[in-house]
Amino acid sequence: MNEKKRIEKDILGEVEVPEDVYWGINTQRAILNFQISGKQFPTSFILSLATVKKACLLANIELNQIDDDIGKVCEQAIDNIIFEKKFLDQFPVDIFQTGSGTQTNMNMNEVVANRASEILGMPKGKKQPIHPNDHINLGQSSNDVIPTAMHLSTIRSIKEELLPAIKKMRDVLNTKISEFSKIIKVGRTHLEDAVPIPLSMEFSVYEKQLMDGEKRLQALFSSLLSIPLGGTAVGTGINTHKYFSETAVRYLSDITGLQFISNPLKAEGIASHNALAVVSSNLKNIALSLMKMANDIRWMGSGPRAGLGELILHRNEPGSSIMPGKINPTQSEMLMQVCLQVLGNDTIITSAESHGSVLDLNTMKPLIIVSILNSIILMANGITSFTENLLKNLKPNIENIKKHMVRNLMAVTKLTPIIGYDKAAELAMKAHETDRTIEEIVSESDLKNKDELLKSLES
Repeated sequence: MNEKKRIEKDILGEVEVPEDVYWGINTQRAILNFQISGKQFPTSFILSLATVKKACLLANIELNQIDDDIGKVCEQAIDNIIFEKKFLDQFPVDIFQTGSGTQTNMNMNEVVANRASEILGMPKGKKQPIHPNDHINLGQSSNDVIPTAMHLSTIRSIKEELLPAIKKMRDVLNTKISEFSKIIKVGRTHLEDAVPIPLSMEFSVYEKQLMDGEKRLQALFSSLLSIPLGGTAVGTGINTHKYFSETAVRYLSDITGLQFISNPLKAEGIASHNALAVVSSNLKNIALSLMKMANDIRWMGSGPRAGLGELILHRNEPGSSIMPGKINPTQSEMLMQVCLQVLGNDTIITSAESHGSVLDLNTMKPLIIVSILNSIILMANGITSFTENLLKNLKPNIENIKKHMVRNLMAVTKLTPIIGYDKAAELAMKAHETDRTIEEIVSESDLKNKDELLKSLES
């Protein structure tokens, strides 16, 4: 295959770049030097980065740092990406690259510059009349642009993907709470029989945990809206117009509809990513809540004959390649695996913040944002699948629930205020050893207050 090439030059020498691509020499070097995972940044991040570039461009135009005519074609090139979703295949750089994300920032600069030059009828790769650094990266550094795009893509993904999925799940849970309101079942602690509990109460636990997680997540938006844009390399704002930061932040707010503010200490948003680490921690907590619900439902649906069998799970697909008729709790298992991945991602992000935040720059930015976005989209998809394929169709097995209730030894707890703990324990042990119910043991006993005890058991 004789793919045509163009020769581009930089301070390090010459590099062959495929003739038809919109990226340039910086990106090509990254492709050659970072053949690590074969994974690229998710589209949501690329679109957020392009949006940040547009805000910076409009700020430079307003501040007369870029000629209006040049600015117009650059804006058109960026809009090709943001609104028309064009050129999204022009971002091939591996996520495992320099810790500042410089290669991806330059990838964006080159694609926009080459597309703008093309609009003006000029060939790609000449860095004229549009230069990737002098025009598209004007007043910026990877160190402040990438964190800003990290915050923007995180907010967008949470708002557009995760929160709607959580709301839908909570709506369905509330429906189930209403449906299960009059069903009393055996409670279980330590996986052992415990006193009765309403089935609706167990589902209320799941709904409340999700509601609390949702509220905590929403409360974090204020910290994510504080961005270091305009801080350039280390937060001092070197090589920027004195009004660049406030102008670019204003444009970013206008474009996105989000009320961004300029971090009063831009160095903090460049050197460290505490805000994103806290977001990840909250994603982890939501995952723990989902894990409990999925695991509880799996246990309550176990059987159908030798398990608890208190819930009837929808039959989505055959569960075994060797055991005919076997059906497994696949949606629970899927969601639990998703949650474990989110827990793993949080460990990665915690380590990236602790090991990567050294002196004036956190050098684990790509790993942090890819892990967070991965957690968000996995949970959103996992929640949606679980809600649609399991939760909506979940039904109680009334017959089994009643059987368990009749045989529940811990019904004896109701008798302790009347006969005391030790006597109640004696009755429970006798019922267990003779495989009878508490009611049967009381009925056969010679206790003087037998009728009162039986009445108490029925209440």
